[in-house]
Amino acid sequence: MGFQALFLGGIKSGKSKKAELYTLESATTKPIYLATTEFIDSEIQKRIEQHKKQRTKKFITIEEPLDIANAITNQNTAVLVECVSMWINNMLHYGKTLDDILCQLEMIAKQDNDVICVINDVSQSVISENKLVRKFVDINGIVSQYIAKEAKEVFHITAGIGVKIK
Repeated sequence: MGFQALFLGGIKSGKSKKAELYTLESATTKPIYLATTEFIDSEIQKRIEQHKKQRTKKFITIEEPLDIANAITNQNTAVLVECVSMWINNMLHYGKTLDDILCQLEMIAKQDNDVICVINDVSQSVISENKLVRKFVDINGIVSQYIAKEAKEVFHITAGIGVKIK
């Protein structure tokens, strides 16, 4: 158990929809949708509303921007973590370190339930001049590699088309 699947892709690639369908098809009971995005501005609010409509009432929603390991602990059903990249963003915003992030991932890897993760693929861009952006991209890449190594399945999504890469 632990990390069941990772859905990796660019922004608006269709990865969330693919991950939601995968979670619903593989769960034996009503799954949990662990939403990590905080309300930052009106654009983010619109994206959150779109995701709420997309998942309908098929999920139990838990909103947790930081302590996702604790939110997953002792859940007796599959958990979809949407979105790991936003969680990383939150962790960095609140002064957390890579070690803090990896500690939570290690706790999740030991869980008895299936955990499905969505993460943005930000690795195919130029190196930013902005130090914080570089830090985020590096940590997002490290986290992607960690989850991909631990997960039973990994899917790369482009233009709504999923390709199983593991």
